[in-house]
Amino acid sequence: MNDDQFEGKWEQMKGKVREHWGRLTDDDVEEVRGRRQNLLAKIQEKYGDTKEAAEEKLVEFERRF
Repeated sequence: MNDDQFEGKWEQMKGKVREHWGRLTDDDVEEVRGRRQNLLAKIQEKYGDTKEAAEEKLVEFERRF
């Protein structure tokens, strides 16, 4: 999913993001504001993942969404 697609589907995805990544607070999700890079940064921060690992997790999530 490219950045434009991600941003366009953000409102639909927010609830699923909260369910999937339980360590992200509501404030974290709101800070993302539909920007894929922001979500990657939050996943890295909260889960201690490398950028590559966070990217893999997000790609898998996008496939299922």
